[in-house]
Amino acid sequence: MDTKSGYPWWTVSNGLIDDFPALTADAQCEVAVIGAGITGSLMAHALAEAGMDVLVIDRREAGWGSTAASTALLQYEIDTPLVELIQRYGETAARAYQACDEAIDTLAGIVAGMGVPVGFRPCGSLYFASKRRHVAALKREYQARQRHGLPVEQLDSASVRERFGIDAPLALWTPHAGRLDPYRFARVMLGQLRERGVRVHDAGGVEDWTAEPQEIRLRLANGGQVRCQHLVVAAGYETQRWLKQRVAVNHSSYALVTEPMDVLPLQLEDNVIWESARPYVYLRATDDRRIIIGGEDDRLDLPAKRAAVLPRKVEKLMSRLRELAPDSRPELAFSWAGTFAETDDGLPFIGNAPGHDPRVHFVMAYGGNGITYSTIAAAMVRDAIQGRRHPLDALFGFGRLAG
Repeated sequence: MDTKSGYPWWTVSNGLIDDFPALTADAQCEVAVIGAGITGSLMAHALAEAGMDVLVIDRREAGWGSTAASTALLQYEIDTPLVELIQRYGETAARAYQACDEAIDTLAGIVAGMGVPVGFRPCGSLYFASKRRHVAALKREYQARQRHGLPVEQLDSASVRERFGIDAPLALWTPHAGRLDPYRFARVMLGQLRERGVRVHDAGGVEDWTAEPQEIRLRLANGGQVRCQHLVVAAGYETQRWLKQRVAVNHSSYALVTEPMDVLPLQLEDNVIWESARPYVYLRATDDRRIIIGGEDDRLDLPAKRAAVLPRKVEKLMSRLRELAPDSRPELAFSWAGTFAETDDGLPFIGNAPGHDPRVHFVMAYGGNGITYSTIAAAMVRDAIQGRRHPLDALFGFGRLAG
């Protein structure tokens, strides 16, 4: 699957960090992880921390799939409002928001342990009403978040204008969010894990696998094989190929990054911003004072068509940026588009899937919270391999498909 078009900023700015050789001989390990993006790197980190013998393999260069196209906003907020999740699953659905809130701190701890810059910065998150008719829904959302102990502040139109320079009838602000360079994180993390004994290989795809009584055998595209006790499938949007039942729909999202700016508008130095419209536009800054704006999502899932509409989408995103920050003079540097997937309820699918051996663990961290979902999934998969049930198994597991 071609997961992106254009020039994702992270690969342009970072280049090829480290080198991970292809697997040219048969191998054996305790846990094999398919996927060397940010999800696979978080999986490998959690499993290695638990003392497991881990091998990571990817058919592309590490981090070169959807990780490279991610804009990496770290939020507890989910694409599906908390109010809607509660209507669907009851008050326990708030655990999804709470877990994402906790995941930001978990990720901050992991980054601190890495000891090198990976573009991580704690910040706030502003969620503003795009239209006046959205105000009532945001007020209900505010009440639900408060009820479940989530950090949130409600801002009226005057406060939004004064603090952020945005004309909006209402907004919700939380001090607990962040941003990251996902490509640098993944490749640096994998490089550090390799130094600890984790085997990391790219440029070698997994064709399929066979679950046998004593082990799982992976068949590679080059004819080799990997034998393991547990398998973690963290192959991003390509994971669907191994499932009989479709659990998500692939769409395309578009983004651009500006040239560095002398002064960042909209308080973007210390905040990420998104809106209540669907599909929504979102903004964040980079460490060198660029603005990333993304959105203009559509249902295209064909690389050629996605690439063809990219210039028009970029024009719309630039127009929206100038509308939100009329006093700024942003200049386009790079633009790109990427595949993303949406589940029906906005939640990930993590765990064993119907029809698969219980030693096979799927991680489908889909939606706007892919990185926080992956951080949560790392703990869930680790617990499953160690024979423990995780509190989020029911909410994030495949069992809800039957509901």
